[in-house]
Amino acid sequence: MPVSADSLVDIPLFAFLDEEERGILADMVDLESPGAGTLLFRAGEPGDAMFVVRSGAVELSVVDNVGQKIVLSVVTPGDVFGELSLLDGGARTATAVAVEACELIVLDREDLTVLFRKQPEAALHLLAAMGKMTRQADELLRTRVSRNVNEELAEKLTLVEKVADWIAWFSGSMPFLALNAVWFGTWILLNTTGITRFDRYPFGLLTMIVSLEAIFLSIFVLVSQNRQAAKDRVRADVEYEINVKAELEVAHLHDKTDRLREDMLDRFAKLERLLGGGRPSNPTPRPTRSE
Repeated sequence: MPVSADSLVDIPLFAFLDEEERGILADMVDLESPGAGTLLFRAGEPGDAMFVVRSGAVELSVVDNVGQKIVLSVVTPGDVFGELSLLDGGARTATAVAVEACELIVLDREDLTVLFRKQPEAALHLLAAMGKMTRQADELLRTRVSRNVNEELAEKLTLVEKVADWIAWFSGSMPFLALNAVWFGTWILLNTTGITRFDRYPFGLLTMIVSLEAIFLSIFVLVSQNRQAAKDRVRADVEYEINVKAELEVAHLHDKTDRLREDMLDRFAKLERLLGGGRPSNPTPRPTRSE
């Protein structure tokens, strides 16, 4: 469908073109009007055109190794998408689906060459759009890669939690046992040999101190255990993600193996047909030498 030159006025990519240049470009580009839910292209397909949204909205998404759909962005009027495949000739890096009924201006490589030749500033707008999408992809990669459980929880530790972890670790060590044995033995020895009797038998003060020690130690141990439980939950989530990724990779390997098997069977069938077609249907028997 042809595009009118006036329809290009409100699009930032064509804002620097004069009326004559917009008229030339309008004669070259096409206008498509996909309905809501229309699949424009899939990730991995070859691309030979870029799109400028004139009206409506288009969702750009990818599927990660876990099989989850990741929405990169929703492009709105004036935005550009599909430019990477047009520029480098590679496959589409995302899947584009029309969220609602929209109008799209379609430019191929020749149209883009004419546009840049007429107005070099348009290349900067295109680079800005690509930079925006790259930043969004970087942010998604930063937040969705497999996590290191220890590093993730270490960044959120407070001073109290660090102290609780150290006390829980030290209270379960042999030096802590030796320290308590020396402390209790010295206390009992001092109060039974007559050197000093600040806490007579049955050592009520020592009993109160030991009880307080047990209470505080149990609290610190519980705090540390709660942190360990949170770490275990995160570790379980990470292991689940890794298992799903491994399962998907195995499934992809099976698919590739099946495709290779089908290709080999097709090639073998073609070879059999070629070899069978080259042989005569009724071969003449070779004459035997008479005796």
